[in-house]
Amino acid sequence: MRVLLVEDDENFAASVSKALARFGHQPTHVARGGDAVSRHHGADLVLLDLLLPDCHGLDVLRELRRVTSVPIVVLTAIGDERTVVRALHVGADDYLVKPFGEAVLFARIDAVARRSRIRLEPPPRVVTALDVEIDLAAHRVLVAGTEIALTGIEFNVLAALAERRGTAVSRQQLMDEVWGDASATRAHALSVHLTGLRRKLNRPGLIVTLHGFGYRLEG
Repeated sequence: MRVLLVEDDENFAASVSKALARFGHQPTHVARGGDAVSRHHGADLVLLDLLLPDCHGLDVLRELRRVTSVPIVVLTAIGDERTVVRALHVGADDYLVKPFGEAVLFARIDAVARRSRIRLEPPPRVVTALDVEIDLAAHRVLVAGTEIALTGIEFNVLAALAERRGTAVSRQQLMDEVWGDASATRAHALSVHLTGLRRKLNRPGLIVTLHGFGYRLEG
């Protein structure tokens, strides 16, 4: 595979790149998050550190997930549970805490590659729930054939639910995807935007509240 390694520790990067090449992969190394965003094209897998000199790796992860579905494995010294959960919610396919053995790294790479290959088709770009049509690419929402006007935040909340229609989505995951953090202020804002979204859709029961957890888009 063509592997993009995003890592500012030159010694660690050299060691991982050498191991990748030995296993038949084609590594490309960059040290900055901005370079990862601009050079991800053509990569089959991204290995991403979170502690980068120009930005936080979670921001890089979030930006990559906006433009590509390439598998991303986080390799970092940050091992606290909150960061692990945020990275997985934002879109990481796996998370490894340094230091780790070479065998573990390649077992994780193989597992992620297998999961990637069984994604037989991309997620739908138009999601239909009841008589609500959500065009994720065009940022348009039709209710009974009539387009309704949503704010950018309202659409992003609806899109995050639509991409997982029928699946429970936690409040933290929604806040991480829409704003990039899950603070108390964001929690209040999420409730306000959901109220406005439900009012504009005017489809009771379409967005179900899962008390103590989050929400689910029905239909």
